[in-house]
Amino acid sequence: MIYSMTGYGKSVLQLPTKKITIELKSLNSKNLDLNARMPSIYREKELAVRKLLADKLVRGKIDFSIYVEATAEDTSTQINTPVVKQYMAQLKDLVDTDDLELLKMAVRFPDALNTVREEIDEQEWKTIAYEIDKATDDLIMHRLNEGKVLEQDFKERIIAIYDLLEKVIAMDPERIEAVRERLLKGIEELREKYDENRFEQELVYYIEKFDITEEKVRLKNHLNYFTESMNSEESNGKKLGFISQEMGREINTIGSKSNYAAMQQLVVQMKDELEKIKEQLLNVL
Repeated sequence: MIYSMTGYGKSVLQLPTKKITIELKSLNSKNLDLNARMPSIYREKELAVRKLLADKLVRGKIDFSIYVEATAEDTSTQINTPVVKQYMAQLKDLVDTDDLELLKMAVRFPDALNTVREEIDEQEWKTIAYEIDKATDDLIMHRLNEGKVLEQDFKERIIAIYDLLEKVIAMDPERIEAVRERLLKGIEELREKYDENRFEQELVYYIEKFDITEEKVRLKNHLNYFTESMNSEESNGKKLGFISQEMGREINTIGSKSNYAAMQQLVVQMKDELEKIKEQLLNVL
């Protein structure tokens, strides 16, 4: 099972005096990078929210936001009447104008308005926390759906590499014979007599040097291991990334040892498929 790190979750809660919108956005990241934006009244709950998101989302660049929109008459700001009256009295001695204009000036001065700090309602917060959990589950479901698309792409590319490897295996005897003929032709072009026994010894040396048996076996094992890991219960992009690196080493070694143009073309195709896998793995949880 594969989960993408890309996802979006949203939940909207309508309370008697306010509308609360919870949004979660997730992008790929090597670690958990969480950015939380919350109104000041809920700030004391930020650590609890961060723990919830860290436990459920594990990894990724996460943007979490709570937006509050007042839908009824509900204000925590009050006019400081005594202070405003004092300002108006002082302004009257300085400015020749009516009371309305004096009031407009007075309310702009410091302490003209008092803001009473709201206290968090625990019952209200329980409802909000439930909606945060729903939005998080919504994001996880989005990640799963994105992961299914990635998984199908990986399967197709793994099969493609496997098919190319089978062609490499089928071509190997032809390649060894080509190496033998090339060495023999080089000796004949020198127009010198040569010791056939020595030639066979040298041929064995070069064949051993160019032998890719171990690489073919290891690459096949890595392909199988990659598929098994995709089908495991947990999504582990880092593990798949390590396996893909090992696949790359074997493919590169086959290419450097092949010394045969037709086989090197197959290696280039394998590298191309693997590179696309590595790019997509950056998005896997």
